[in-house]
Order: sequence, then structure tokens, then C-alpha cells
Amino acid sequence: MAKTARVARATYRCAECGHEVAKWVGRCPECQAWGTVEERGVSAAPRFLAGTPSSEARPIAQVDIESARAVSTGVLELDRVLGGGLVPGAVVLLAGEPGVGKSTLLLEVAHQWALSVGRCLYVTGEESAGQVRLRADRTGNLHDEIFLAAESDISAVLGQVDAVKPSMLIVDSVQTMSSPAVDGAPGGVSQVRAVTAGLIAVAKERGLPVVLVGHVTKDGSVAGPRVLEHLVDVVLQFEGDRHSTLRLLRGVKNRFGPADEVGCFELRDDGIAGVPDPSGLFLHRRDQAVSGTAVTVVVEGKRPMLGEVQALVTPTALPAPRRAVSGLDSARLAMVLAVLEKRGRVGLGNKDVFTATVGGMRLVEPAVDLAVALAVASAASDLPLPHDLVVVGEVGLSGELRRVNGVGRRLTEAARLGFTKALVPPDAGPLPQGTRALVANDLHEALNLLKLKK
Repeated sequence: MAKTARVARATYRCAECGHEVAKWVGRCPECQAWGTVEERGVSAAPRFLAGTPSSEARPIAQVDIESARAVSTGVLELDRVLGGGLVPGAVVLLAGEPGVGKSTLLLEVAHQWALSVGRCLYVTGEESAGQVRLRADRTGNLHDEIFLAAESDISAVLGQVDAVKPSMLIVDSVQTMSSPAVDGAPGGVSQVRAVTAGLIAVAKERGLPVVLVGHVTKDGSVAGPRVLEHLVDVVLQFEGDRHSTLRLLRGVKNRFGPADEVGCFELRDDGIAGVPDPSGLFLHRRDQAVSGTAVTVVVEGKRPMLGEVQALVTPTALPAPRRAVSGLDSARLAMVLAVLEKRGRVGLGNKDVFTATVGGMRLVEPAVDLAVALAVASAASDLPLPHDLVVVGEVGLSGELRRVNGVGRRLTEAARLGFTKALVPPDAGPLPQGTRALVANDLHEALNLLKLKK
């Protein structure tokens, strides 16, 4: 019988995303970056032999599920996004821009965990232990069961885990950690992969929930290799306007629960607090109706939230009128303005259009199309919408109004906050008691129904 020879070959890996190819190429086929593929040396083709199983295979109905039950963190808004709490052995990646409040949130989590569950180890690689202690003093998050260590070596971190024996580990941040067994600077592809793999192995072996802080790039995505997001169990995005106290925690990936939930927090001088009823934060209630405003309802996960769209339309002498947007999808806005001008016969060709949302909320759902169109039409005609009107609907390119999901839930939330009228597309389904429905088939009919034309 002929023997199979082990053929030595060079490997090539992209320094940006970690993708491996069999031969050198100028452009990475995975992330499309130029000049990032590097030779990693010669390696032998692996041969896999049957080994001893680490555990016995059993029928799925006999697998114990108690070890996979989620444990509440004590922070209700975080539990909502996680799907009930932290699962033993889960690895969570919390990403966000610098200064958004990631460390403040995790200190609150550590404090609540120490109060209700047990010991927590907080490892910081970006700050000194004294700086973290000062923040804990300011936010009132001191507890004897919170252990603090300033380390940047993954071996030292694992040594701290052996010594402290925590029931939760927080690492701030994964880009500052390094492994002496791997070449490269901290934050590089190889280092991030090795550090994350080591922490995941410890988490799974001991049933230890681990929370990693991750940096983001200038476009808002998680910094480092893409494989980092694939390795962890949960990816959370912590976002918010630097000039606003409101912070949103979005689930991007979740192996243990819904991946589209949103938690709301308010950043204060004395720490961070959850906001269980955030709808009022995104509205600016007035005694009298003002032109250029429209109220809509978006659904984030299972939570309906009211949002307000504001628009300002002014004449301009410039050959190319300005289209400025804040808190809305600029591409979607351009489409809505084109439909409004073509199908709704609202002249915007020689006018600047400015649109924004209230409270730093970002509205990108198609259900806000109609609210954007009516806010712009209201500003163009200087005629206000009724102050007790809520608008829900998607606008098509031919001007038709399309039904969106969860209309009943949306309007129930609007009725709870005092809105008694709702402009909706046809076949919107049953409406809450006390809500008067205004039904329009297309955008032109909606404008006529609300008398937004002079």
C-alpha cells in the first residue's frame, strides 16, 4: 500500500481579515484590501487521525439544559438584549466608540453581578487600576466581590482567573491584550485571534461568562479581524451621540436569544441607568402643532418606540440645493424626496431640505418613509400636521403606501402616549380602541387627506 507523502507548502494570510489563500495575490479575495496578503512560512499538510472523544455522545433529549440557563446580570436593559442574562461559558463582545460609556456600563454590570451572583474579575489593559477605582467611586460601584487587575498579557490574565476564581470575567479591552507565544503587536490580527481563542477556551472549560470590550473603526464596525465576531457567542453594539445622554445597546449577533433587541440607557454624572420606557425621550411635545414635524413608531426587536421627524424647507439661490440629514438614512431620504416631488407634486427643485430626528434616535426602518414625506411636505407648505396624529407606512417608488409589520403594536404604544389619530396604509389590521384611522392608498391621497397643499 502506497504511503501518502506530507507535502510542505507556503501559506499566505491577509493581515486585515485573516483570510488564507494557497498562493500570493495582490488583493485579498475576502475583504478586497490591496497589498495585505503576506507569506506565513512553510507548513505541512495536516493529517487527521481518530482520537479519544472528550465526552460521550448522548441522545439530545438526555442532554442537561440547566447548565445553559441564563443568569440575570442585574441590569434589566442588558438582560433584555442578551435574551434573559448571561449564559455560563458565553463570550460576549461589547463594541462601541471611544467615550460612549462601555467601561461605565460594565462597572455597573460588575457591581450588580457582585450583589446578586458572586465574584467578578475586572481586567483593564487601557487604564490603571487607580483610574478604574476613581470611576467606581464616582458611579457608586464599589463592592468587596469586585476584583480589579491591570494586565495586558493573556497569560497573566489567566493566572488572575486561577487565583481569584471569579464567576464572571470582564476584559477591557481585547485589542490591548497580547500573547507572548504569538508574533505581532497588540491589536493585530494574529494577537486578537490568539487572545480571543484563549479566553474562549477558558470560558467553555469552566463555564465562566466572559465579556470582552472591543474597539470600533471610523465607520462604526468592530475593529480587528472579522473572525473575532465569528468566534464569540454574542456581539453587542453600544452607540450614542456624544452630545446626548441617551445610549442604545443593540444586539448584532446572539446564539442564545434574539439578535435584534435594543436596550436604552441614560448616561449621567453618577453613572449609567436603564430607561425602561424610552418613547418619551424621542418626542418634543408642544401645546400647539408646528409645521415640519411628524411622529411615527418604529419597532426595535419587540419594543415599539415613538420617534419624531423634523424637516425644514427653505428657498435657495444655489444651483444645487442642499439635502442635509441627521438620524435618517440618506439614500432612503433621497428616494422619498424624489417620490414626493414626482408623485406628490411637491416642488423641491429650488429649495434646501434639512431633515433630522429628535433625541439622537436613528430611524432607518422603511416604516418611517411616510412620516419623512409628510414632514417635508408640511415644512414646504408651512401647514402643520395634527398634534395628535401618528404616521406609519412605507412609500413605494410609484407613490403607493405599503403596510408594515406590527401595526397594531405600534399604534397601541402611540395610543398609550395620547395619540388618537393614525394615518396608515390600506389593510392595516385592527386598531386600538379609541384610535381613529385615516387610510390613504398613495402619497398624493395622504397629502390631500391632511390638506398639506396650499
